[in-house]
Amino acid sequence: MNRMLRELDFSDPGFDRALSGLLDRRESIAADIETAVARIVAGIRDRGDSALVDYTRKLDGLDVHDASDLELSPADMDSIAAVLDPGLMAPLRAAAARIRAFHERGQQTSWQYTESDGTVLGQRITPMEKVGIYVPGGKAAYPSSVLMTAIPAKVAGVGEVVMTVPRPRGETNPAVLVAASLAGVDRIFTIGGAQAIASLAYGTETVPAVDKIVGPGNAYVAAAKKRVFGKVGIDMIAGPSEVVVICDETVDPDWVAMDLFAQAEHDENAQSIAITNSSHMVQSILDSMSRLLPDLERREIIQKSIAAQGAVIRIGSWDEAAEVANRIAPEHLELMVDNPGPLLDNITHAGAIFVGKYSAEVLGDYCAGPNHVLPTAGTARFSSPLGVYDFQKKTSIIQASPAGADEMARTAAPLARCEGLTAHERSAKYRLRQPDSVDPGKGRT
Repeated sequence: MNRMLRELDFSDPGFDRALSGLLDRRESIAADIETAVARIVAGIRDRGDSALVDYTRKLDGLDVHDASDLELSPADMDSIAAVLDPGLMAPLRAAAARIRAFHERGQQTSWQYTESDGTVLGQRITPMEKVGIYVPGGKAAYPSSVLMTAIPAKVAGVGEVVMTVPRPRGETNPAVLVAASLAGVDRIFTIGGAQAIASLAYGTETVPAVDKIVGPGNAYVAAAKKRVFGKVGIDMIAGPSEVVVICDETVDPDWVAMDLFAQAEHDENAQSIAITNSSHMVQSILDSMSRLLPDLERREIIQKSIAAQGAVIRIGSWDEAAEVANRIAPEHLELMVDNPGPLLDNITHAGAIFVGKYSAEVLGDYCAGPNHVLPTAGTARFSSPLGVYDFQKKTSIIQASPAGADEMARTAAPLARCEGLTAHERSAKYRLRQPDSVDPGKGRT
């Protein structure tokens, strides 16, 4: 393990190039995937249910005869949920309650104000009508993703939440369906991949078209979301998961190693990076990784992920640590240091920040409350976690009084003429209170 995890030093002349090379490994969508997805999306758009049935048979291995067979009835959900491990019900309920409580605090409200001349300006907040959530299915099933996507949509007041979750070869995770029930999902279709995204975007005879699609998925799902964006809204084009752990010698290196492993076990493209000011800590982390890895069930995936994407970075100061972290702009950032406050103040780019050694990233994955759908691949520089605001629309309200219209027209008319838009200019001048404010023969007041 020691030889497979690259070591970088901020003080080395070639550090910038080495870090760029490490970050350039972040996955992009391959051309062959883009081509396949384009074909699937076009098929769903043009042939609807017929194409949906064909792709479900071919790609998910389900022997379906009609698209209506792909929607789960309440009886279907009850029978599948009945086999849920009884020990999971309490954790699912607790996670749902914490996620709902957090997102209820993020609701936006409409507002307005009245100017001295009686003009009213404001912003109206309204929920979207229909939202689609994509949830991975089969063996790689994530009930936590159901809670994280459906609950904020329902808190926002979305009228109908439609979930798609594949059942490859008929495999279904009952925890996913129980989570859907707890979150208030309205309809569930057992379809996956690019065909699910296309169905939600364009609608078929059976699957309703939605206003926005959210939720994680593989490269095919990401490519499909990218392709349908504009027809519908999307949350983001998510890449592989990633974590940066900034740590000092006050933390147990086993904790650091396991937090890196927890991220790496997602898939071979996940990225796990540690940053520390201690050469001794570098070696301690490497020793912990070598000792702990053999006991993990997903050790082969972890080993490949760490070898291809992982690193330990040695820095000389916490200012340097913040500089590196901001450059990476990670999805998850852990501050496992004795005094995290000053370091936290210098962090400007991260999807979620976990402050202190007890704030394990895994708690955010499942039940802390804040959303685990986060910007990846450096996009935390300009985007935010999924939230209630993603399911609400803002509409500007402008109600001009006669006096207000007169004042604003005197500003708008010359600006319109400056831009060469004379119909705009005349429209503004129609609202002027003085008839002689319009050039003779060019309009009326």
